[in-house]
Amino acid sequence: MSGLSIRNVKKSFGTVDIIHGVDVEIADGEFTILVGPSGCGKSTLLRMIAGLEDITGGQISIDGRVVNNLQPKDRDIAMVFQNYALYPQMTVSQNMGFALELAGAKRPEIEKKVGEAAAILGLQPLLRRKPAQLSGGQRQRVAMGRAIVRDPKVFLFDEPLSNLDAKLRVKMRAEIKALHQRLKTTIVYVTHDQIEAMTMADKIVVLHGGRVEQIGSPLELYDRPRNIFVAGFLGSPAMNFLEGTIDQAGKPALALSSGSRVALSRAPANSANRPLTLGIRPEDIAFGGENGVDAVVKVVEPTGSETHVAVEVDGRELTWVVRERVELVPEQPVKLSFETSKVHFFDRQTQQRLNA
Repeated sequence: MSGLSIRNVKKSFGTVDIIHGVDVEIADGEFTILVGPSGCGKSTLLRMIAGLEDITGGQISIDGRVVNNLQPKDRDIAMVFQNYALYPQMTVSQNMGFALELAGAKRPEIEKKVGEAAAILGLQPLLRRKPAQLSGGQRQRVAMGRAIVRDPKVFLFDEPLSNLDAKLRVKMRAEIKALHQRLKTTIVYVTHDQIEAMTMADKIVVLHGGRVEQIGSPLELYDRPRNIFVAGFLGSPAMNFLEGTIDQAGKPALALSSGSRVALSRAPANSANRPLTLGIRPEDIAFGGENGVDAVVKVVEPTGSETHVAVEVDGRELTWVVRERVELVPEQPVKLSFETSKVHFFDRQTQQRLNA
């Protein structure tokens, strides 16, 4: 096990800058997830850690050793790919032990390590099968087992669950998290799925446009997003946003362009008459109230345990999560209130968080 240090790492393809000076410190045994939209640079950063992509500038260290110029085989890392990358002509046992065989390990040692990894992952009944005889989840476990037998300092996962169906993704998320808790390994995991990031990570690194937007624990990022991008990216359904001006005549309120006012329990300091963006999570919206805001129902989506309702407020579409049974129809007018102790304030121009 080992820590990983990424310092001012940059990547350019010709004159096009892809990664703009990323700094991330990953502690020994920490499960860190790089998350962001497609094209944000997360897979490129992972490939640079693995040595599959040259870095343009900066420094990457594993266990205190700079690895910038080392070949992938010399970095003591193991990578689990999106497409599993299994050899179709080999059995599960042979796939899992192949790297050890190339490294010159003796047969008893290979069999011992493959057996231990198979026991951890529940693969013992499948060791003689070939990849074509396995399900997607079983192939993914074989790919993980192949990484485990190498006993690397750092595990790298590149969107390993994206090819699985929704139910199997949930199961594999739990398996990977349980595996980390058992092995206590250092893991760097790339995904565009913020649910994976929230449920699995010790630390999340949010990337956007090749830059780090925020680093922190899942709940830290969810409860105190640094800017509008992080606030809107983490959370499902996503955070809602309303634009207005703080009116502090009497109790503070957000004055909307429609003339409605959202009563607030607090407001940022020195924010009177300041244009800003208010963020509110879908689960922090409720029916009515004395100071409710006028809204119109647009779409009703029952999910079973809760109902997602798209409503229009001040010309914007908001998502409202209702956890009790409700009878709502499109174009129905409703009044909504916000749990204003939980709202988030952002400067409209800089899009940065305002403390309140």
